Amino acid sequence: MLEKTDALIFDLDGTLVDSMWVWTAIDQEYIDKYHLHVPEDFHEAMEGMSYTETAEYFLRIFPKLPHTLDEIKEEWYQMAVSKYTTEVKLKDGAEDFIRLARKQGLKTGIATSNDRQLVQKTLDAMGVSGLFDTITTSCEVHIGKPAPDVYLDVARKLEVSPDRCLVFEDVPKGILAGKNAGMRVCAVDDWFSRPQESRKRELADFYIHTYQDILEQDYEVLS
Repeated sequence: MLEKTDALIFDLDGTLVDSMWVWTAIDQEYIDKYHLHVPEDFHEAMEGMSYTETAEYFLRIFPKLPHTLDEIKEEWYQMAVSKYTTEVKLKDGAEDFIRLARKQGLKTGIATSNDRQLVQKTLDAMGVSGLFDTITTSCEVHIGKPAPDVYLDVARKLEVSPDRCLVFEDVPKGILAGKNAGMRVCAVDDWFSRPQESRKRELADFYIHTYQDILEQDYEVLS
């Protein structure tokens, strides 16, 4: 998997950390608080969107919300920060794998749709912020996944050619973003995206259940 690889780039939620439950909980709390009625494809429609794009989506489908874009983002941030800094954990084997990769000279970065401040607070709370050379959010490149921009920006900052980057992702639109950037992609199992497992396997180059699979060389080669 790591042959011809100079950099590892990780999505955050559902890939590097076990956090998708946070947003499911926040969505439900927010929906209940404002008595919103969601469309059938609610969660699927938001997949890959940046933090800002998700707030814009809420304003589109819930036009009676009495809030501005920034007010929605701030309320979500306040709802999320406690959970992320006290309850969210790294995926099994992730820290050991990243430390080993860095010892072998690989560069590391994060490409996420999450909020920049929340990402930094989360990494700081876990004591792993020093394991990553750079972070780019989809808001900073003004477009979410499956557009490749967030991954290409991380590669640019790392000064590594896209074809020498290996991406780790948990959802199809994220996998597509990595592939659209000309990178190889390893799909990561997560409870939230498990119903999409067949699609993830179809799109990705590799598949792992946990990062222990890589440490034990038990990952699946898909192409």
